Amino acid sequence: MTDSHTPSATEHLQKLAARGHHEPKLLTREEITMLAAHVGKEHAGVEKEIAKKAEHNPEGVTAEELRTLCSHIMGEKKVR
Repeated sequence: MTDSHTPSATEHLQKLAARGHHEPKLLTREEITMLAAHVGKEHAGVEKEIAKKAEHNPEGVTAEELRTLCSHIMGEKKVR
C-alpha cells in the first residue's frame, strides 16, 4: 500500500477542507482525525502541531485551529 492518493481521495479531502473552513465546528470527530492525519504526514510547522493535537483530542481543537488545518489542505498544489 502506498501513501499516494487517488484523485477521488484528494478531491474528497479538498471538499472536506472547504466545508471545514466554512463551518469548522460541524465536522465530525472522524473528519477532524482524517484531516489531521493528512496534515500530520507533512513537514508543516504550526499545522503539524495542530494536527498532532487533533489526532489525540479532536473535540479539543478550536474552530480557528480547524480553519488553519483546512486552509493548509486547500492550499496544496494538485498533482496530476
